[in-house]
Amino acid sequence: MSLPSTDAPLKVLVIDENSIRRTLLETGLREAGFSNLTVLDDATGLLERIYALDPDVIIIDLENPRRDVLEQMFQVSKIVRRPIAMFVDHADRDTITSAIDAGVSAYIVDGLKKEHVRSILDMTISRFNAFERLRLELEETKSALKERKVIEKAKGILMKSRDLDESAAYELLRKTAMSSGRRIADVAEGLVNSYDLLKG
Repeated sequence: MSLPSTDAPLKVLVIDENSIRRTLLETGLREAGFSNLTVLDDATGLLERIYALDPDVIIIDLENPRRDVLEQMFQVSKIVRRPIAMFVDHADRDTITSAIDAGVSAYIVDGLKKEHVRSILDMTISRFNAFERLRLELEETKSALKERKVIEKAKGILMKSRDLDESAAYELLRKTAMSSGRRIADVAEGLVNSYDLLKG
């Protein structure tokens, strides 16, 4: 995610039930150059509203973080992968840990000053992007490991059923994949599934 440019301004969603603090946030954002703002004065039905608005970044300001609102925000951060900055007046360690675990990118306690909004937003997006990169790398590693296991199992099936050595079994998988325009892992998965079905 990149910061706003003249042709693609960042869509920012602000959620704050307190009118004074809401105005402070909105003013700080506009002064920092963020013009594409949507401001909500309550967190009712938040997930549906976020889906409808499709913001690039979410800022929520909670005077006293109620458990139900926090749970809703944690759900949002898990389901809707967006940078989220959460301002609160006070919080205990468990709440902060829960927020970070749920994917809230920046959790700011007693730090709402309009002149700091830009830097906090930049940090929120930067931290979100860093975590997303790590998450994607982890998913790719898990996927590669899973594919390797499936290919090994498929090779084992071919070695046993066709009386092939390991390199010949792999070559058969590779040729089948090339001739059908599919990935080796997909061919291997199909073979394993068919084998398991026949065996069962």
